Order: sequence, then structure tokens, then C-alpha cells
Amino acid sequence: MTNIAQLVANQRTFFLNGNTMDYTVRKQQLQKLKSMLKENEASIYQALKTDLNKSKHETLTTELGFLFMEIDHMLKQLQNWMEPIKVSAPITHKGTKNYIIKEPLGVCLVISPWNYPLQLALAPAIGALAAGNCVVIKPSEEAKATSALLKKLTETYFDPSYLTVVEGEKETAQELLQQRFDYIFFTGSTAVGRIIMREASKHLTPVTLELGGKSPVIVDKDANINLAAKRIVWGKFTNAGQTCVAPDYLYVHEKVKFKLLKAMKKYIRSFYGRNPLSNKDYIRIINEKHFNRLSNYLVNGSIVHGGLTDPLTLKIEPTILDKITWEDPVMQEEIFGPILPVLTFDEIEEAVSVIRKQEKPLALYYFGENGNTQQQVMQYLSFGGGSINDTVFHLANPHLPFGGVGESGMGAYHGKYSFNTFSHKKSIMKQSTKFDVPFRYPGSKLSETILKKIMK
Repeated sequence: MTNIAQLVANQRTFFLNGNTMDYTVRKQQLQKLKSMLKENEASIYQALKTDLNKSKHETLTTELGFLFMEIDHMLKQLQNWMEPIKVSAPITHKGTKNYIIKEPLGVCLVISPWNYPLQLALAPAIGALAAGNCVVIKPSEEAKATSALLKKLTETYFDPSYLTVVEGEKETAQELLQQRFDYIFFTGSTAVGRIIMREASKHLTPVTLELGGKSPVIVDKDANINLAAKRIVWGKFTNAGQTCVAPDYLYVHEKVKFKLLKAMKKYIRSFYGRNPLSNKDYIRIINEKHFNRLSNYLVNGSIVHGGLTDPLTLKIEPTILDKITWEDPVMQEEIFGPILPVLTFDEIEEAVSVIRKQEKPLALYYFGENGNTQQQVMQYLSFGGGSINDTVFHLANPHLPFGGVGESGMGAYHGKYSFNTFSHKKSIMKQSTKFDVPFRYPGSKLSETILKKIMK
């Protein structure tokens, strides 16, 4: 059994000895992580197939591909990001040199979920390693095969004092949260996020919380309906809807509703076949608990497509629900599954007004061609991040910060934002010894006169 307190202590000693500071060392760790993934692709495909029935294509596009892109981006930019940043100074500081040093925080804890069990465990760790930290990863116990593989691979490729994986149930996570970490990065539900924040406060440990919420997709009357349907179906039903930024509900203009739903049915059949439950590559629901929770939503409204389930394989067809109200159970919490409720509006102002009254979601998607309306929706609605005329794809851009707001989380990562998240920006002023400006000292006759001139 892992001695968690000793493990964290070992990492702290390793960090305090300066083993993670050099650019060359950080670069080597990122390269080692990339080699670990490349050399074990077959095992990764198998683990994700076991946990979620992921196909090689979906594993490559949503897990491995993302990680390779993130590592390559870090390797390309890291040396530049590590350089001190020179800043200017006011006239009162004449003779000084001022700059900002980015220093690692120390020992970081990453707690990851089951829906993208490889990507969401390693993506934050990439940023933490690049910034010069030691990392403990606690993967989800729900994705057992991927969790076990992550532990095995990190033990093979990394010194546990640098990067390690701790497996276990809820009690293990609770024990980890009793330790003093320098940063905690959590991806999961809002309810658990509150627990993470409460426990982190005991040590005044800063946190990033990547949570979720009911992310809307709005389709206006002037949208390109065929493309909207294609991109909504992809964004919603990838990973069987078990994606934190998946469109949670569809808000469509009444005039284009019929046309949009017809096109969406076409793309569901195109992507998953006429019988998705028999599609060998269609993703399953992670466990029976979530399967039953999702199945209960199928009595809400009326089913216009899909609705079939298989309790033996834990699969639920891509399903569209019509005649939904805000009072229905399916609209009371994040769905996190392959079920899409449909609501309608007559004027975009109506939709914006209704959405503004809900909790701030992790993502929002708007489909429409009018530039003024696009700007209106993006400016007047608060959400973590999103897209105009697309879904989900924004999170794959390493130049964009990814994170929530309000109930959907706090903090951001990906690319440079990951490096910044796991770094402390330390302000330094180097003062000249060649001369000394007297006005700041008491007893100087010129002090008041000079200060008043400066302040004008």
C-alpha cells in the first residue's frame, strides 16, 4: 500500500534540492512523456477500449492526439516562456531594472476524471512538468484499465519523486487532500469541486477547478443548417456525450427546428449507423450507475430519434428529446450522456435572456451568420469558452485558455496557460548603487516639491 505522506515528502525533498529547475531537465521530462505514449500506443488503445469501448480513431483524436500536440507545443515554446520578462518602471524608480521570474510552485496534485482518462490525467501534468514542478496524479477509479496502465507506465519511465500515479477509491483521494500540496488541479463535478476547494483551503493551497454545467448550443434562423447539424452531432455524441463541453441542450429558432432535426438524424445515422447499439466502436456509458441515471431521462418529453438502450453493454443510442420544458428533470443537471433535449425560441433576445438566468456553463455554442448577433451572444452571455458555428473544437487550440467561470470552474490551462497556471510570477527590482535618489527619504527639502510634480 502506498504511503502517501512519505510519497509527497519525497517529492518535496526532490523539488527543494533543485532537481526540476533547469530547462534541459524539463525538456527531457516532456520528451520522456512523449516517448512513453508513443512506445505504448497499443496498450493505450486496449485500455481505453476496455474502459469505454473507445475506437482507435476516437482514442487518437480525443486522447493521444491532443497530448502529442500539447507536448510538442510546450517543447517548442518552453525555453522562451522560462525567460524573465523585463518590465518598465515609473520615473520614481529611475536607475532600477525590473523583471518577472516564472518559478515552479513545488509539488502539485492532479485529480482526473474517467471520461477522458488519459488526456485529462496527463494534460495538466504536462503543464506542471514544463513549469518545473513535481506531480502526483490521482486518476479515476472508474476507468480501471487506463488507471492501472498509467501507474505501470509512470513507474517504468519516471522517478516517482518527479512524477507518480496513485490509484485508489474515494478514500485515497481524501487522504491525498490531507497532504500539503503547492497546487491542486481537479477536473470533475461541481459538487466534488466544492469539496476540493474546502480541503485545499486548510493549507491555503491554490486550485484550478475544471467543472462542467449545462452548455447550450444555440441555432439561429440564419444558420447554415447542414453544417450546424453535422457539428452538433459530432460535438454532442463523441464519447457518447460524456464530455464536459458537449452541448447539453439545443436551443433552436422555431423556424429552422424541423430542418435542423432532420439533418441531425441524417448525421447520427452517418456517424453511428442505423443501429448504434450494435456498432462495435460506439462508446458505452462508464458504469451502471450512470447508465441508470441517463435511462431515467428518456421518459422526459418525447423521443424524436434514438432512445434504445442495452443494459448488458451499457450503451444508449444517440437520442434527441423534443417537447422539453425547463422544469423537466433532464434540464435540472448536466446530462453527461448521449441525450440532447430540444428547446425553441422566436427571438434571439429571448434565448439570451433565458440563458443568462441559468448558472454559467463551461461552454456555449452559437450557430448563425449575422456578425452583430454573434457579437451580442458572445458579449452578453458568460461562459468558460466556446465557438461560433462549431462545437467542442475550441479546446484543441493550445493558444486558447480552457477553463470555467462561476459554477463551471475557475482557472485555465492548455499551452502557455498551463505553464502559467503552474508557475509563480515573482517580481524583482534590481536597484542601482551608482546613485541614490534622495526625495523618498525623510528630511529631504525637495521631497514634497518633487512628489507633487510627479503626481500631476
